[in-house]
Amino acid sequence: MRLGLFGGSFDPVHYGHLLLAEQCREQCELDEIWFLPAGRPPHKPVERLTAGEHRTAMLSLAVSDHPAFVVSRIELDRSGTTYTVETLLEVRDRHPDCELHFLLGSDSLRDLPNWREPARIGTLAAIVAVNRGRVAAAAEREWCDRHLPREISERLQFISIPAVDLSASDIRARVRRGASIRFMTPPAVAAYIREQKLYQE
Repeated sequence: MRLGLFGGSFDPVHYGHLLLAEQCREQCELDEIWFLPAGRPPHKPVERLTAGEHRTAMLSLAVSDHPAFVVSRIELDRSGTTYTVETLLEVRDRHPDCELHFLLGSDSLRDLPNWREPARIGTLAAIVAVNRGRVAAAAEREWCDRHLPREISERLQFISIPAVDLSASDIRARVRRGASIRFMTPPAVAAYIREQKLYQE
């Protein structure tokens, strides 16, 4: 099975996340996409994250009608700081017959050399770099070839998707000031945010 792994805070999940996942599924011919809500990411203070149970619940509501979308608690259930290389190792060990594809925004590529064991990440999964609204420039590919470990650059795939200017931080800010988030996140997610009184002061 060709499996796409899509990690993030998803605080909350919005249509930009869902569009990215669907375009990767289609363009990379993936059988499933697993959404991996972050547990204790090294780059973000955990106290700023909404509880994992809420983020998982919102994701489950958002993807409930898509047969190829799955929500995984693999990072939430792990103790300590969660690193991508450890997540990929765990998925590979549990599902050795799966071909893994790790999805991320192309803007994250330049930070990839600073992640834990970037070369090993490239041996565990093909990297799918998503450009929002533009085709990857030759200069960007050249930068990757020069600065990324060979294990990543040799398996790196760029895809382009329509630009959707949405961010979870903007949605949280809109909720705090009582503004509409309609058409930014699925109705079931917006209802959950209201019912659970999330993102309020």
